[in-house]
Amino acid sequence: MIAEIIQYILKECGFDSFDFSRSTRHAIAAAARRCPDLITVDVSLAPGNGIEAIRTICSKGSMPVIFVTGWPAMEVRAQMPNYPVVKKPFSPETLTYTVAASMIR
Repeated sequence: MIAEIIQYILKECGFDSFDFSRSTRHAIAAAARRCPDLITVDVSLAPGNGIEAIRTICSKGSMPVIFVTGWPAMEVRAQMPNYPVVKKPFSPETLTYTVAASMIR
């Protein structure tokens, strides 16, 4: 359900193509196949985790990434300091603002 909310907000931000991944392996394969303009990721992926996925995906070049997670933001920022963290639950305005700020980089 949260993925659908994120998709709705991203549509409002002008994005029109989406892919959902439940595992690290699938996320890495999808990013390689699609070369996304933006990645939203949760720390919780099974098997694996979002931090591991983003480290692999971004090892070949930087791209906008937003962590949308229930994990403590300080823990995520400590491991991934170059990416914003939106804490669940979040407001549509918070995610919209974070998307806009991430696309400026």
